[in-house]
Amino acid sequence: MARLRVRPPGETVLLTVVAVLLAAGGIFWAAASPGSAWCWAAATVVALAPAIWWAAADLRHRRWGADTLAVLALASTLAVGEFFAGAVIAAMVATGRVLESRAQRRAGRDLTALLERAPRTAHLRDGDDLREVPAGEVAAGDAVVVLPGEVVPVDGVLAAAGLFDESALTGEPLPVNRPAGDTVHSGVVNAGAAVELTARATADESTYAGVVRLAESAAAQTAPVARLADQAAAWFLPAALVLAGAAWLLSGDVHRAVAVLVTATPCPLLLAVPIAVTAGMSRTARAGVVVKDGAALESLGRAKVLLMDKTGTITAGRPEVADVVCAPGWSAEDALRLAASVEYYSPHVLAAAVVRAAESAGIQRSRAEDVGELPGAGVSGRVGERIVRVGRLPTGRVVPAWACSAERRGRLDLASLLWVDCDGEPVAALLAKDRIRPDAARTMRRLRTAGIGTIRLLTGDRVDNAREVAALLGLDDVQAEVTPEDKLAAVGAAQASGLVVMTGDGVNDAPALAAADVGVALGSRGATAAAQAADAVILDDRLARLADAAEIARRSRRLAVQSAVVGVALSFAAMAAAAAGLLAPAAGALVQEAIDVAAILNALRALRVPAPGAPAPAGLVRRFESEHELLRPALLAIRQAADALSEGASPAADGAVRRARDALLGQVLPHEMAEETELYPALAGALGGPESTVPMSRAHTEIARLARRLERHLAEAPTGIQGDQVDDLRATLYGLDAVLTLHFAQEEEAYFTLPAS
Repeated sequence: MARLRVRPPGETVLLTVVAVLLAAGGIFWAAASPGSAWCWAAATVVALAPAIWWAAADLRHRRWGADTLAVLALASTLAVGEFFAGAVIAAMVATGRVLESRAQRRAGRDLTALLERAPRTAHLRDGDDLREVPAGEVAAGDAVVVLPGEVVPVDGVLAAAGLFDESALTGEPLPVNRPAGDTVHSGVVNAGAAVELTARATADESTYAGVVRLAESAAAQTAPVARLADQAAAWFLPAALVLAGAAWLLSGDVHRAVAVLVTATPCPLLLAVPIAVTAGMSRTARAGVVVKDGAALESLGRAKVLLMDKTGTITAGRPEVADVVCAPGWSAEDALRLAASVEYYSPHVLAAAVVRAAESAGIQRSRAEDVGELPGAGVSGRVGERIVRVGRLPTGRVVPAWACSAERRGRLDLASLLWVDCDGEPVAALLAKDRIRPDAARTMRRLRTAGIGTIRLLTGDRVDNAREVAALLGLDDVQAEVTPEDKLAAVGAAQASGLVVMTGDGVNDAPALAAADVGVALGSRGATAAAQAADAVILDDRLARLADAAEIARRSRRLAVQSAVVGVALSFAAMAAAAAGLLAPAAGALVQEAIDVAAILNALRALRVPAPGAPAPAGLVRRFESEHELLRPALLAIRQAADALSEGASPAADGAVRRARDALLGQVLPHEMAEETELYPALAGALGGPESTVPMSRAHTEIARLARRLERHLAEAPTGIQGDQVDDLRATLYGLDAVLTLHFAQEEEAYFTLPAS
């Protein structure tokens, strides 16, 4: 396994010893004792030994940095007997190393979770029996049986159709039906009944083992990012040496050269930069993002390219039932009740979506019996006297006209269809979609403001779904149906344009996360393997944390550079004074100390990131956000009522319209009124004033107008809808559906993602 290891530092011990010796020297000096020089000299020697080790390590890698200049300053003070100056420099060097070690010590790209997920055993068919063997013993041509819920151990060809959860490899959240003769890859999960396959390769030669090797290789080859302090010291060191040499040659006084080196000690680099980086890491942790090392924070602060996974990162990673299309004579409530009754016993992700949809609509499940999985087809069971099946439409069945309309809507909405059969006849189609996260659009805008110039989408999902998401969020490019190898190659190609950030949440993202300059994993629902392979982990389920981290990283790096530049400029002024004989080495050390304090105080500003405005009231925002979820069935009822009028006036259509009216008056309008009187005034401070909510208030006015129009229609038809009302009623209901859908989306993006108190 590839892992970056850090040599255990003794920086804290070094700082303690140096501080004690410096203080002891001060006590002896106050008592006019010669012991002060010995204490300060000892402090200088104690710091010089490890500094030589650090500088030698830099030189072995053909670079020189702040450590090299520190060695020269410490050695020169010893050479000319300026022990107090040397002790002060030693204290600064030790303090800087402690701060820097905290910023750079990292958890490492630990790939144990990726390895632990690899299947260790397999079931081989032995006549009528199954024999469990280590996965490594499976050979090409063996008959392997994969039980429900097991990870497929080797690549193989299916003997019969099966249902598989391929999200670990592709990121696609919906189960995939594979027909007989199709190839399945190791690492996917059997989401249906037991299946048999013929092994095409050994476990070591199969797909999942390849993903592990990719991640290990990427983690091992990722080059360390040079320290900002070393980058500045690369030119500061030669300049200081030239100035010190010139002062010595022109004056003939070696003390001037030593004074130059003392004042040239890059303590603004050794202290201010690590302090700014450490402060930034502390700030990102409070914002819900754990950054594993200071180099990652520095890189995030100057990255220009962002590559993003789709499923579970930009989208919720959990499909939801977005619409229900029913056969004539059937209601959405009845269809959802039957579907949820049998799906309640199924483990796959779409079954959970059906159950959630019924629960949010307040629909009680019925008791289901004889429930079983139909391989490749879905779930069936008996509900009362009815045989209910939920899944795919059997091949060869004649599709009724209403079902053709449902299929078309599924294609237009880029949704997956789940059919509900009752006694052998289709009665409804459930449209399931993986919704974009509400904070995704705002996050993309904030990332661009923070300096990310290019945002690309990488996903194993279908091309049409990926393009739709990229278009909605205004992304620069999209690559769909990609493999882990493709993602790794995309990271390598993007690195030619600058530092690359990769964001993902699944096992299939681990190699790319390890290879990127900064890998960011969503840790709440993401795979542990992804979190371990990444440089930073978002602890909760909010994509907005990525923008928080980018903004904090950029500000921290700006303050680090600012502190270093100002500190070095002041150091140059002190060096010039020392070269002219205006500063003795001891005085130069004290001047350098003052410069350090100024640089440090400026760097500490990274701990505070000013909020753009007053925070939004968290409790109130969460309340209305949860109400949006509860109102989804009401919005669905409005759309279904409009659809029911497509066949003209009928008792069923009349009932659907009146149910929509009841949902509108009893649930939707009270919610909109509460937003107008409670939420919007409370958000005025966070949004910069009451005028910011005027467009949303105008939407409330339009929703209320259409609701009154709907009421007037029904008041004119107390016994049932008339034929001449149908066209205008449909326009009214579809208008309500469009306005409410847009209004909800705008609120979720604009208001529910605001920083909250």
